Amino acid sequence: MLDQLLQYDKELFLFLNNLGSPTWDGFWLVVTNKLTFIPLYVALLFLVYKKLGLKSMLLLLLVIAAMITFTDQITNLFKYVIAKRPRPCREENFQSIMRYVAPRCGRYGFFSGHAANSMAAAVFAGLLLKPYYKKLIFILLFWSAFVAYSRIYVGVHYPLDIFCGLAFGAMSGYGFYRLQAYLRKRFIS
Repeated sequence: MLDQLLQYDKELFLFLNNLGSPTWDGFWLVVTNKLTFIPLYVALLFLVYKKLGLKSMLLLLLVIAAMITFTDQITNLFKYVIAKRPRPCREENFQSIMRYVAPRCGRYGFFSGHAANSMAAAVFAGLLLKPYYKKLIFILLFWSAFVAYSRIYVGVHYPLDIFCGLAFGAMSGYGFYRLQAYLRKRFIS
């Protein structure tokens, strides 16, 4: 059963990856770059500061740093210790039938750190700011899925890597959202 699931995953990857074209490669390389969305993070921090104040924002910076560190390290644990699933760009029999656009290809890909971190940030910020900006969470969830898809487009992750990364990121974002609520209640209010 697992072998069949992995085969479907490879077939879906090839389908989605081959939808790309050289015309769009530059765009998706920008989307997949970790530094591209720094202005978004700054804007979200500004909204937090504006709505919750300086003390809350400083506490939230610590919680966010812990969340990203946690999410990133658990992702690395899965990639290098538990799963050790080669990325599609490392599959020799894929080289001639896939589009590889990324500037580099890591060794292992299960599960996607980009997907996990972007989803954790989306859920955390979306829930935190929901009382003030009701639709923001939907925009952030769409943004996270967009970033996650870019990893398939550039040829470095399978869809299952992305799905599991998004699921883990959602759980992580929600867990750290709950943690910040507890800490703000205890230390700020």
